Amino acid sequence: MMISCAQKQGNPFFEDYDTPYGAVPFDKISIEHYMPAFVEGMNQHKLEIDAIALNEEAPTFENTIAAMDYSGELLNKVSLVFFNLTSSHTNDEMQAIAQELSPLLSEHEDNIRLNASLFKRIESLYKDRANLDLNTEQQRLLEKYYKNFVRSGAALNESQQERLRQINKEAALLTLQYSDNVLKETNVYRLVIDNKEDLSGLPQAVVDAAAEAAVDADLSGKWVFTLHNPSRLPFLQYADNRQLREKILKAYYMRGDNNNEYDNKDIVRKLVNLRVEKAQMLGYNTFAEYVLEETMAKNPKNVYDFLDGIWPKALQQAQKEVKELQQLIDSEDGKFKLEAWDWWYYAEKLR
Repeated sequence: MMISCAQKQGNPFFEDYDTPYGAVPFDKISIEHYMPAFVEGMNQHKLEIDAIALNEEAPTFENTIAAMDYSGELLNKVSLVFFNLTSSHTNDEMQAIAQELSPLLSEHEDNIRLNASLFKRIESLYKDRANLDLNTEQQRLLEKYYKNFVRSGAALNESQQERLRQINKEAALLTLQYSDNVLKETNVYRLVIDNKEDLSGLPQAVVDAAAEAAVDADLSGKWVFTLHNPSRLPFLQYADNRQLREKILKAYYMRGDNNNEYDNKDIVRKLVNLRVEKAQMLGYNTFAEYVLEETMAKNPKNVYDFLDGIWPKALQQAQKEVKELQQLIDSEDGKFKLEAWDWWYYAEKLR
């Protein structure tokens, strides 16, 4: 897929950022700028990787590892902006682009990690690393690339690699669909209040924001609360109406589990099976082993040992807080047991 000069014209991603400290000029970036930058970024990255893999000179740190590290500048540039926004400030148009991009990026990444010629150069350097006179940083970078390629399936046979490509592509789409379902269910939910008494306890600023949300939803004269943090959390913290606190918290916790068009249960089952298959194909017993290998924890046993170590103290502190909150409830003649939707509310009272 080629990008025309017209598509590059005025696209901030194809220019150096003319901003203080090279900050991203978000005010100049439009939705139509992303896809051309991604496509051209992948095209440029492919050419750079091919040049490294097909280099007829013997592999060196500079012409292989360093060259790879410097490659993909445009793709990284647009990716950092796009995926930060899709995780924090997305919309339907952004999600549609993400759906289109997911298989393209998965294939692009696999084409690099499963490139036999490229891996041969990296493996050659890795095996001879003791004789390369590398400094600490270079040694670490070489080891990082070698391990990343092995963990990505570079050492598998051809049939295994083909199956791995299928797994990666399907898992990428499922992961995106999972997030998209959670986002959509978050966005469609509204707790509509038409009785002013149900606003008891809420700060005026929170009430005003809910009134504005109602106007935006064509529900003037009412108050609308959503599952977004600025709306949900103050409601849980200050609303005197216990039933409504329960309602909004359960709606938040049940996202993706309501047997509707946004239900994620089947996606989770498929994703778990794919992850197990991938992990075992790469020589790990579980997906947790695969993921944790490159983290500080290293393996599931260390994680469980850590949790077992802090659990008694954490439980002791939690039980202390439960007792304090229940005492406050009882002192107000509440006649009910502390539940999750009470925690923020009574903790605020204890402050």
